[in-house]
Amino acid sequence: MRYAQGGGLTAERREFRERIRYEAGERFTRDERTAVIARDLRVSERSVERWRRAWREGGMDALASTGPAKLPRLSDGQFTESERELALGPAEHGWEDQRWTVARIRAVIAVRLEIGCSMAAVWRLLHRHGWSWQSPARRALERDEHAVELWKKDVWPQVE
Repeated sequence: MRYAQGGGLTAERREFRERIRYEAGERFTRDERTAVIARDLRVSERSVERWRRAWREGGMDALASTGPAKLPRLSDGQFTESERELALGPAEHGWEDQRWTVARIRAVIAVRLEIGCSMAAVWRLLHRHGWSWQSPARRALERDEHAVELWKKDVWPQVE
Protein backbone atom coordinates (compact mmCIF):
# COMPACT_ATOMS: atom_id res chain seq x y z
CA MET A 1 0.00 0.00 0.00
CA ARG A 2 1.42 3.35 -0.99
CA TYR A 3 0.48 6.63 0.56
CA ALA A 4 -0.27 9.92 -1.15
CA GLN A 5 2.79 11.56 0.36
CA GLY A 6 4.93 8.96 -1.36
CA GLY A 7 6.48 7.03 1.48
CA GLY A 8 5.62 3.40 1.82
CA LEU A 9 4.25 1.62 4.81
CA THR A 10 4.38 3.41 8.12
CA ALA A 11 6.31 1.78 10.98
CA GLU A 12 3.02 0.79 12.64
CA ARG A 13 1.74 -0.84 9.47
CA ARG A 14 5.01 -2.76 8.98
CA GLU A 15 4.75 -4.00 12.58
CA PHE A 16 1.13 -5.07 12.01
CA ARG A 17 2.10 -7.07 8.93
CA GLU A 18 5.00 -8.65 10.78
CA ARG A 19 2.59 -9.82 13.51
CA ILE A 20 0.43 -11.44 10.82
CA ARG A 21 3.47 -13.27 9.42
CA TYR A 22 4.41 -14.48 12.92
CA GLU A 23 0.84 -15.68 13.45
CA ALA A 24 1.13 -17.62 10.19
CA GLY A 25 4.48 -19.04 11.38
CA GLU A 26 2.88 -20.37 14.56
CA ARG A 27 0.21 -22.02 12.45
CA PHE A 28 2.86 -23.56 10.17
CA THR A 29 4.23 -25.43 13.22
CA ARG A 30 0.74 -26.92 13.71
CA ASP A 31 0.79 -27.97 10.05
CA GLU A 32 -2.39 -26.07 9.12
CA ARG A 33 -3.41 -25.81 5.49
CA THR A 34 -2.46 -22.74 3.45
CA ALA A 35 -6.03 -21.96 2.42
CA VAL A 36 -7.25 -21.96 6.03
CA ILE A 37 -4.43 -19.68 7.19
CA ALA A 38 -5.01 -17.31 4.27
CA ARG A 39 -8.75 -17.10 4.95
CA ASP A 40 -8.33 -16.55 8.70
CA LEU A 41 -5.60 -13.93 8.33
CA ARG A 42 -7.33 -12.29 5.36
CA VAL A 43 -4.33 -12.50 3.03
CA SER A 44 -3.73 -14.23 -0.28
CA GLU A 45 -2.80 -17.89 -0.45
CA ARG A 46 0.21 -16.88 -2.50
CA SER A 47 1.50 -14.75 0.40
CA VAL A 48 1.02 -17.61 2.84
CA GLU A 49 2.90 -19.96 0.49
CA ARG A 50 5.75 -17.45 0.22
CA TRP A 51 5.87 -17.10 4.02
CA ARG A 52 5.80 -20.87 4.46
CA ARG A 53 8.75 -21.26 2.09
CA ALA A 54 10.70 -18.58 4.00
CA TRP A 55 9.75 -20.21 7.31
CA ARG A 56 11.02 -23.62 6.12
CA GLU A 57 14.34 -22.12 5.03
CA GLY A 58 14.95 -19.72 7.93
CA GLY A 59 12.48 -20.38 10.73
CA MET A 60 10.55 -17.63 12.49
CA ASP A 61 13.44 -15.18 11.99
CA ALA A 62 12.80 -15.30 8.24
CA LEU A 63 9.33 -13.83 8.84
CA ALA A 64 10.68 -10.67 10.50
CA SER A 65 10.27 -7.31 8.80
CA THR A 66 13.30 -6.12 6.87
CA GLY A 67 12.38 -2.46 7.39
CA PRO A 68 11.35 0.09 4.83
CA ALA A 69 11.86 -0.96 1.25
CA LYS A 70 13.79 2.10 0.13
CA LEU A 71 15.53 4.49 2.47
CA PRO A 72 16.16 7.95 1.08
CA ARG A 73 19.80 8.73 0.31
CA LEU A 74 19.35 12.39 1.25
CA SER A 75 18.66 13.40 4.81
CA ASP A 76 16.01 16.04 5.49
CA GLY A 77 18.77 18.62 5.95
CA GLN A 78 20.36 17.73 2.63
CA PHE A 79 16.98 17.89 0.92
CA THR A 80 16.40 21.36 2.42
CA GLU A 81 19.79 22.42 1.07
CA SER A 82 18.91 21.06 -2.38
CA GLU A 83 15.57 22.92 -2.26
CA ARG A 84 17.49 26.15 -1.67
CA GLU A 85 19.58 25.40 -4.75
CA LEU A 86 16.46 24.64 -6.80
CA ALA A 87 14.87 27.91 -5.63
CA LEU A 88 17.70 29.80 -7.36
CA GLY A 89 16.32 28.54 -10.67
CA PRO A 90 17.72 26.58 -13.58
CA ALA A 91 19.43 29.63 -15.11
CA GLU A 92 21.61 29.98 -12.02
CA HIS A 93 22.83 26.43 -12.64
CA GLY A 94 23.63 26.96 -16.31
CA TRP A 95 20.43 26.02 -18.16
CA GLU A 96 18.86 28.51 -20.54
CA ASP A 97 15.17 27.78 -19.98
CA GLN A 98 13.26 27.82 -16.68
CA ARG A 99 12.32 24.13 -16.51
CA TRP A 100 13.37 21.77 -13.77
CA THR A 101 13.53 18.21 -15.04
CA VAL A 102 14.37 15.16 -12.95
CA ALA A 103 17.66 14.86 -14.84
CA ARG A 104 18.56 18.46 -14.02
CA ILE A 105 17.62 18.05 -10.36
CA ARG A 106 19.73 14.90 -10.27
CA ALA A 107 22.67 16.86 -11.71
CA VAL A 108 22.30 19.61 -9.09
CA ILE A 109 22.23 17.02 -6.29
CA ALA A 110 25.31 15.31 -7.73
CA VAL A 111 27.29 18.55 -8.09
CA ARG A 112 26.21 20.50 -5.01
CA LEU A 113 25.76 17.65 -2.50
CA GLU A 114 28.14 15.16 -4.12
CA ILE A 115 25.55 12.39 -3.85
CA GLY A 116 24.84 10.11 -6.78
CA CYS A 117 21.19 9.07 -7.22
CA SER A 118 19.30 7.33 -9.97
CA MET A 119 16.52 9.14 -11.81
CA ALA A 120 13.95 6.96 -10.04
CA ALA A 121 15.47 7.76 -6.64
CA VAL A 122 15.29 11.50 -7.34
CA TRP A 123 11.66 11.16 -8.47
CA ARG A 124 10.76 9.24 -5.28
CA LEU A 125 12.61 11.80 -3.17
CA LEU A 126 10.73 14.70 -4.74
CA HIS A 127 7.40 12.90 -4.47
CA ARG A 128 8.07 12.00 -0.82
CA HIS A 129 8.60 15.69 -0.05
CA GLY A 130 5.40 16.80 -1.76
CA TRP A 131 6.76 17.92 -5.12
CA SER A 132 4.76 17.11 -8.24
CA TRP A 133 5.40 17.39 -11.94
CA GLN A 134 4.08 20.38 -13.75
CA SER A 135 3.41 20.75 -17.40
CA PRO A 136 3.75 24.23 -18.86
CA ALA A 137 0.57 25.76 -20.26
CA ARG A 138 0.67 25.74 -24.02
CA ARG A 139 -0.64 28.96 -25.44
CA ALA A 140 -0.83 30.01 -29.05
CA LEU A 141 1.57 32.83 -29.92
CA GLU A 142 -1.31 34.66 -31.60
CA ARG A 143 -3.50 34.49 -28.48
CA ASP A 144 -5.03 37.85 -27.56
CA GLU A 145 -5.62 37.79 -23.80
CA HIS A 146 -7.75 40.93 -23.87
CA ALA A 147 -10.09 39.44 -26.51
CA VAL A 148 -10.33 36.20 -24.53
CA GLU A 149 -11.33 38.07 -21.38
CA LEU A 150 -13.96 40.08 -23.27
CA TRP A 151 -15.36 36.88 -24.77
CA LYS A 152 -15.56 35.25 -21.33
CA LYS A 153 -17.31 38.31 -19.96
CA ASP A 154 -19.76 39.03 -22.80
CA VAL A 155 -20.31 35.90 -24.88
CA TRP A 156 -19.88 33.00 -22.47
CA PRO A 157 -22.74 34.01 -20.11
CA GLN A 158 -25.10 34.06 -23.12
CA VAL A 159 -23.95 30.57 -24.17
CA GLU A 160 -24.62 29.17 -20.71
